[in-house]
Amino acid sequence: MTDKPLVLLTGASGYVGGKLLTRLERDGVRTRCLVRDPANFHRPVGATTEVVAGDAMKRSSLDAAMQGVTHAYYLIHSMEGDESFENADREAATNFGAAAREAGVQRIIYLGGLGAKGADLSPHLRSRHEVGDILRESGVPVLEFRAAVVIGRGSISYEMIRALVNRLPVMITPKWVSVPTQPIAVTDLLQYLSAALNIPMDASTNYEIGGADQVTYGEIMRSYARLRGLSRMMVPVPVLTPGLSSLWLEFITPVQAKVGRKLIESIENPTVVTDTRALHDFDVKPVTMEQALRDAIAEEESASDRTP
Repeated sequence: MTDKPLVLLTGASGYVGGKLLTRLERDGVRTRCLVRDPANFHRPVGATTEVVAGDAMKRSSLDAAMQGVTHAYYLIHSMEGDESFENADREAATNFGAAAREAGVQRIIYLGGLGAKGADLSPHLRSRHEVGDILRESGVPVLEFRAAVVIGRGSISYEMIRALVNRLPVMITPKWVSVPTQPIAVTDLLQYLSAALNIPMDASTNYEIGGADQVTYGEIMRSYARLRGLSRMMVPVPVLTPGLSSLWLEFITPVQAKVGRKLIESIENPTVVTDTRALHDFDVKPVTMEQALRDAIAEEESASDRTP
């Protein structure tokens, strides 16, 4: 037996969850990965990690997975589902919170989205906020991080930007490219998520996190083009709505159409940090947008060099 905390990790098959698992294993954290079908989870795991079956949409499947768990990461997102993702997210969060409460879990760490609550919030961001509310209603203390664009090789947002800039010498840019956001490097996000296991906390709280710069989506694309040595022309037009833009993206980006459409709709809303407590409470010094892009490009090139 060991007295080390046991951490439940959901979303290990996804981008952030997979990278977080690597970080937890590096730090020697006892981790239990919750996946729908362990036979289809092909990622090698270390000696401190176990993989168990469970589905947040099936309440009864969570009980055994929660036994002995002290901290649980909630990185579940239903945007790829065929049904209404809002309803699916609502049900999954309700089930997870109830199971965590009954198992005596001490803390849920949830990754949500930036964006001020209001009637004009996109369905995607509104659902992200609602999930946090549902988890808190379970009675288990919740540490919620709210982040915007994650920059790193493999993240959906970054891959959308990369594909647009690489494929379009002339870009017809709708109004949403001038909407402000505060992108965060995936390495900084992982620092926040791993530190959340040990930060003192008496009750539920949320932190807004982002990189060092508040920029527009157009500025991210122009910076990527410059770093890649690409000459790109942006022609702004007022008529290409987020809905039409999402259909346009299906033809020019490799990301899944359903996910891309819902993400692009959320770009109507500014997603910047307005509460800077995270900078004081965590030992994280976020890098600039340009440095995050440089790191992502370097990872791309390194992976390309390793490909036969």
